[in-house]
Amino acid sequence: MKLPIPPVLVVDDERNMRLSLQTVLGDEGYSVRTVESAEEALKFLAQDEAFMIVTDARLGGMSGYDFLGRVRSQWPDLPVLMITAYATPKLAVEAIKAGAMDYLAKPFAPQELLHAVARCAERHRLLKENAALRARASETYQLEQLVGDCAKMRELKRLIQTVAPTDARVLILGESGTGKELVAGALHSLSQRRAANYVRINCAAIPETLLESELFGHEKGAFTGALRQKPGRVEEADGGTIFLDEIADMSRPLQAKLLRFLEDGTFTRVGGTQELRVNVRLVAATNRDIVKAIADGLFREDLFHRLNVVQMRLVPLRERGEDVLLLAEHFLGHFGATMNKNGKGLSRAARQKLQAHHWPGNVRELRNVIERALILETHREVQPASLPDFQVETRLHRAEPPRAAGDGSLDEQMAGLERELILQTLEQNHFSVTRTAERLKLSRHALRYRMQRLNLAPEAGPDDEAVVPAGNAPHDS
Repeated sequence: MKLPIPPVLVVDDERNMRLSLQTVLGDEGYSVRTVESAEEALKFLAQDEAFMIVTDARLGGMSGYDFLGRVRSQWPDLPVLMITAYATPKLAVEAIKAGAMDYLAKPFAPQELLHAVARCAERHRLLKENAALRARASETYQLEQLVGDCAKMRELKRLIQTVAPTDARVLILGESGTGKELVAGALHSLSQRRAANYVRINCAAIPETLLESELFGHEKGAFTGALRQKPGRVEEADGGTIFLDEIADMSRPLQAKLLRFLEDGTFTRVGGTQELRVNVRLVAATNRDIVKAIADGLFREDLFHRLNVVQMRLVPLRERGEDVLLLAEHFLGHFGATMNKNGKGLSRAARQKLQAHHWPGNVRELRNVIERALILETHREVQPASLPDFQVETRLHRAEPPRAAGDGSLDEQMAGLERELILQTLEQNHFSVTRTAERLKLSRHALRYRMQRLNLAPEAGPDDEAVVPAGNAPHDS
């Protein structure tokens, strides 16, 4: 299904001429709207869209030339074809100077009219295609944007490369800020549909009453404020990919309509009766616990199974080990280029502080932290003082104790729990090694050994009081 072009607007005060033009253009497959005056045409254009106007030069009331001037003023990109029975070279020149794209003298052959209209139709399609191409070019997604070298990230990248060339539906699960949108974009850019549109909808950002219209479109008059027909985002994505972010926030009634759409690609616009069909690949994501949402009756289990052809789970940043520093270096390069602060690195103490943080906001939080640090930092290397104190952040997502990830060997899961517990205790004690060791009933030497084994911090001297130096976390008194 291709997006339909808007109608041709015919303006003529002679009824027979309007009917004749409507027949000629309609036989060629164009949608046609006819009005008998310039005043009616202006009312139409204020509420509806046309890809071109065919108007007589002499009309009752406002003349065709005056009408042309109004159109040029309010809709400068809308082509106007002028028709008149009183053709002279002078009038033709006046019409072109006034902004008409062409001029036809009565009587004219139907092919002359059709040729002019076809040129405008092709122009309209090219403008739409160029706009779509510019939008895609400004938002390119590559697999390389998924920065990370931990085992889970390597596994995720391999899965993306395997699944992307297919048309399989994908459900992406993960906490907020873990990069679900980057994964969805990479799936599209590596797919056979990459030349077509990639359309994104955040289901949590659009009011429930408008989400169905945004997704499937609506007909004119379907509800208050529906002044014209509006194609939905699924039509815009025809042949390409549509990404539904935060899908667990979608209402149950709309979930039922989405389920029907997933069965065969058919849908009906809001307020419409015509069944339409598109060919799109659907990728969905949520940061909610989808199993709990199903158990609570907030999400349909049958829709989950429809979406869950391939499931991708993004691990939180706190479970990605050295990826914290890889990402920090990546963001340093990115923001350094935009702020003209190239070449800055991370000091040893700043690295320790970054690795010790819990990262409840995941990669998005780290991105903001590095941007802030570059704005504030005046030294060659980023110092801990330019990083936040994380006092608010450390209180987030701490209601539950550390839990095993559920996969990996027993030793790997135990190491993960140990790392998590040490991180939490360090943060609770303002990164003081002495107080953390006392809280965990360990000697300072034993705690440092465990931290080095878990890659929580570089080696430190035996007399160091804290993971971060004075001025960023308090010393023991």
